[in-house]
Parts: sequence; C-alpha cells; structure tokens
Amino acid sequence: MKPRRILLAALASAGLLFAAGSHAAERTITVASTTSTEQSGLFGHILPLFEQASGIKVRVVALGTGQALDTGRRGDADVVFVHDKAAEEKFVGEGWGVARQEVMYNDFVLVGPKADPARAAGQDIHAGLRRIAEANPRPPFVSRGDKSGTHAAELRYWKAAGLDLPAIKGEWYRDTGSGMGPALNTAASMNAYILADRGTWLAFKNRGELAILVEGDSRLFNQYGVILVNPARHPHVKKEDGQRFIDWLVSPAGQQAIAGYRIGGQQLFFPNAAR
Repeated sequence: MKPRRILLAALASAGLLFAAGSHAAERTITVASTTSTEQSGLFGHILPLFEQASGIKVRVVALGTGQALDTGRRGDADVVFVHDKAAEEKFVGEGWGVARQEVMYNDFVLVGPKADPARAAGQDIHAGLRRIAEANPRPPFVSRGDKSGTHAAELRYWKAAGLDLPAIKGEWYRDTGSGMGPALNTAASMNAYILADRGTWLAFKNRGELAILVEGDSRLFNQYGVILVNPARHPHVKKEDGQRFIDWLVSPAGQQAIAGYRIGGQQLFFPNAAR
C-alpha cells in the first residue's frame, strides 16, 4: 500500500475509534412520561435546556401514566414523569420508586361540540357529565381508555357524578386506547365530547367544531409528579443522571423553563415544586 493510502487508512481508523469512543461516552437517561408532556410540546421546549446545562440527553417514552409506571416497574426507565397522584404514591409505597416530587400543574377541561347538544357547558364537571348521560339521544363521548392519568381522572368524575359508567356504556361511548392527541383527533372527527388536559388542547390544531365547554372547576386540577425508579430494585438504573434531571426540574432554572413555555401567549403548565 502506498504511504498516502496508509496515512488515509490510519486517519480513517482513528476517526472511527474516536466516534465510537464519543458515542460510548454519551450520557443518556430514559424518562417514561405521560403523553401530555410530549404532545403539548413541553418536552421539546425544556429538554434542550436541560441537555445544554447537564450534557445528559433524555430519551422520552411517551405513554399513558399507568403504562409509564409499569415501564418503571420493569426497570425500562430511569425516571417516570406522570400525573396520577394516587398511582404515583402507590408506586413509591411498593418500593418501585425512590421518592415523589411535585413539579407543575395545569387543569383538565371538558371539550365538546360548539353546539353543545347535551347542554354540558358550565363550571361543574359532574353536572356536565350527567347532562351528557341524560341526553336523548346521548351524544358521542371519546375516552382515552388507556389507563392514563387523564383516563383515571375521567373515570373518577363519572363515578363522583353518580353515574355507573359500565352500566350505561354503549355505542355513544368510544374507548380509543390512545394518547391525548390521537383521542382528540377522534373526537374532532366524531364531533364528540372528551376530557382533555389543557396543555395538549392548546397545542392541538385539528379542533374542527370542538371548543372548551367546562372549565374552572377546582376538581379539574391536574398535578404532575416526577419519581426516580428505585435502583435497589433495578441496579442498572442511572441513579445519578436521573436524579440530576429531577433536581433540575424542581430547581429555579427548571421551573422557569416550564413557566416559559407558551402557545399563543398562553401558559400551558404552572410550576409548583416544593421549595
């Protein structure tokens, strides 16, 4: 081989070794999170800021809260970032998570056709659901049906409204088993009612004839929490880098980043980490 070719081959080999070494040194954590944090665009806003500050890349697995917690139980994530307080506390209580920290909140809204055939509009979520159930014929209602935090909240509201959902379910009630964005798309195509988190609704473009009909009820409060998956259960969990992400989220820098995310001038999430 000629000297020039030998030199080029050596340089190419060194480049490949350098690239492989750089790739191996890359710090990455996996966060299993509710779909609303991704589909609202929040992660697209805050993760580059965290990555720039820490050098740690975040791989997001966006699922319903129940599925995200199951991902943590299997050890397939380092951190879970979800919004079903009772389920989160159970996750920690059973030893799957180290601790739960509150990060931010927004609220749920009942969305439906602007014509509002069930006359559900108002500031009382229980009354709104009762009117949908009592309408004749019942208008279509779309549910995420995916064991997410939003789905869990919806089921709580039906029950608290005094309605036996399994007994009254019919063709009018559509279980989609999907994330918030796809479920909203289904509702738009059917001109149906749906419970949504405000963040994803504000980011949603395909609204059709849908509008917010019920909001402002204190029972629609929607708290988000973050938990490190317990390395005692899963030793491969990246404890230090996962905790650094959590610490950043609840720090002034992380809280400011969350507060700074807006669509059309409207703030989607409100930081409330304990100081």
